[in-house]
Amino acid sequence: MPFSYKPLWKLLIDRDMTKKALMKQPGISKSTVDKMNRGENVSMDVIERICHALDCNISDIVVYREH
Repeated sequence: MPFSYKPLWKLLIDRDMTKKALMKQPGISKSTVDKMNRGENVSMDVIERICHALDCNISDIVVYREH
């Protein structure tokens, strides 16, 4: 899986925010958060909503990893 959401999980810790709160604020489903936990692709719409809710850039929440 070429994408990692580790920066997002670190950002949540830094902001003392839970994954449950992340689901609530921008309206992201548990299954989407589960996909992110597994490093699977999610839609750009989801990424945009997270960036908007957390007032951050895409590079703050996802990184590309080469195989």
